[in-house]
Amino acid sequence: MKTFSKLHTSLCFGVTSLCAAMFTSSLASAEELTVYTAFETEQLAPYKAGFEAENPDITIRWVRDSTGIMTAKLLAEKNNPQAEVIWGLAGSSMALLKNEGIVKHYVPQGLAETRSYLNDPEAQQAWFGNDAFFNAVCFNERVAKANNLPKPNSWKDLTKSVYQGHIAMPNPASSGTGYMQVSTWLQTMGEQKAWQFMQELDQNIAHYTHSGSKPCVQAAMGEVAIGISMASRGAKLKSQGAPIDILMPSEGIGWEAEAVGLVNTQSEAAKRLVEWSLSRKANELYSQFYPIVSHKQVNKKVANYPDVETAMVKLDFSTMAQGRSATLATWSQKFDAKSEPK
Repeated sequence: MKTFSKLHTSLCFGVTSLCAAMFTSSLASAEELTVYTAFETEQLAPYKAGFEAENPDITIRWVRDSTGIMTAKLLAEKNNPQAEVIWGLAGSSMALLKNEGIVKHYVPQGLAETRSYLNDPEAQQAWFGNDAFFNAVCFNERVAKANNLPKPNSWKDLTKSVYQGHIAMPNPASSGTGYMQVSTWLQTMGEQKAWQFMQELDQNIAHYTHSGSKPCVQAAMGEVAIGISMASRGAKLKSQGAPIDILMPSEGIGWEAEAVGLVNTQSEAAKRLVEWSLSRKANELYSQFYPIVSHKQVNKKVANYPDVETAMVKLDFSTMAQGRSATLATWSQKFDAKSEPK
């Protein structure tokens, strides 16, 4: 009986060891895929887990930074690309990277199931929207009451002297959210009026951040009364109990697609990631953070998210891409002195 027990224990131990060895071997043999992104940090783990659960032979290695910094990095690496896929970068940046030959033409499976207005509008498509993100005004009602600040209804309202020192917004040179907002003002107001508006707004700016979501976080924490920021961050913070209201200025709000694109056309793993990113399962993950995602059959309301579709303005992503360098140079010359340290 003791002999049988020892044999049984030895057999179980051997099988367990074999399984563990096979599991370890499987992990060791998984292909590592380098993915550049500007997705928010809390989104990385669920997106990675979702993809790897269906593709256990591939593991994602994220390289993450804000949109402006990531775009600059990709441009600097143009002749020696390190990324294999770009997943979660603004459409205007993707248009620029396409023009530079960094993001390559590719027609992924499942494209017909996506909302076409989020995708590359040009021939020889190279990037495809996963979701749409929007700007909004995060307004701390407690801070406003303590400082006797009225609730603004428009972008123009933010230039009133009562808001001096109470506003934060993203630096467009380092934040895609910031660049999207500046581009929106330029396209909707016209160049001359937009720069004049930004000059007046700058008088009330406490500081410019290097993160698109940070102004709303600061508003939620009471560090400023108003944060020009991401609507998705505002919705999340409000759901967590922050005393903020999420405002849609009457002139309309800026928006962009967060997109995916192929850099390494020789990698089958990279192509699989691009195609999975457009799948229904991937879009069900996006819909936890955004109300508008690419898959036509995925529609989910996000708690406390404002009715952004009624406030969307019409934007030209190609114009945003082509004018980027000149716009950022002008903006930096005029306003960079108030930017937070990097």
